[in-house]
Amino acid sequence: MVKRLCYISRNYQTIDNSGNKAKTDNERTLRELNAHNLGLPTTYYDSKIITFFFDLAGIIKMMFTIKSNDVIVLQYPVKKYFSFICKYAHLHNAKVIALIHDLGSMRRKKLTIKKEIFRLMHADHVIASNETMATWLKNNGYNKSLNSLGLFDYRSISTSKEHICDNNRYSLVYAGALAIRKNAFLLKMQDIIKGYKLNIYGNRNGLPGLEDSDNIQVHDFMKSEDFIASVDGDFGFVWDGDSLDTCSGSFGEYLRWNSPHKVSFYLRAGLPIIVWKEAAIAPIIKSEGIGICISNIAELNYILQSITVEEMQKMRENVSRVSKDLSNGAFLNKAVYNGIQMLKK
Repeated sequence: MVKRLCYISRNYQTIDNSGNKAKTDNERTLRELNAHNLGLPTTYYDSKIITFFFDLAGIIKMMFTIKSNDVIVLQYPVKKYFSFICKYAHLHNAKVIALIHDLGSMRRKKLTIKKEIFRLMHADHVIASNETMATWLKNNGYNKSLNSLGLFDYRSISTSKEHICDNNRYSLVYAGALAIRKNAFLLKMQDIIKGYKLNIYGNRNGLPGLEDSDNIQVHDFMKSEDFIASVDGDFGFVWDGDSLDTCSGSFGEYLRWNSPHKVSFYLRAGLPIIVWKEAAIAPIIKSEGIGICISNIAELNYILQSITVEEMQKMRENVSRVSKDLSNGAFLNKAVYNGIQMLKK
């Protein structure tokens, strides 16, 4: 019997990065589900020292507020305290659902796969980022209760503007931090683009040599709310690495397993997605009818020219539907509900 749904808030040094944005959005959804915060109230002090002590104090408070039959949703990874929280919860006849944002064994390689699976086995249930990640966990030894999220919800005040369908010349939008190790492929696109435009939003100094041209325009960063409300474009582009033929390097390979927060960001801005067909989110993009999956970037030269106004309009309608779900916390709501039902079995 589940007595209470719970979570443990923390200090977030900033909500400007995608990781913290996703976590604070999830906390909002959990509050709307009447979840109890077992820790301290959410804070936003920009100090590593304050973060350490506030997070520790939150864990200590949890030790006095936890109750039998509680179900605690922990946003994974939890630095230092994950295994302790799980063990302490079990001592008090409570259960833990681990909601995975990132896997250290994949992203930064700071954990071996064996150690990560061992750590996750302390939880009673895991919500993987997507079905591909869930399958990977099972194949690598995780054998407890498991389901998946799909996409990270994205809460925003702004709503997207109406995008006019015009297949004369579609435009792509690429937004994010620019760096050689993450998106050097952008430097190579200038030579191959035919029949479409690319709008890049980010700090061009991160990619020396990135310049405006007939087909590429580089813009400064936009605040997320402004981007959602006013960005011009037809598709949000998800690609990482230095290759035009495949997503490469550690960032590109990670797309095989994770659900990038950028995807939800684009969808909230009303943009259908263009993504590598090997990405973990590709099946979701296909099944929901919210974008296009490609093998390599050169394919865009003919794929974009073949899309009809009617096809584009249908994609936009599907994007609008999914965007509404993202704005309401529907993906987490469903995943948590299903996770609790699985724990009852």
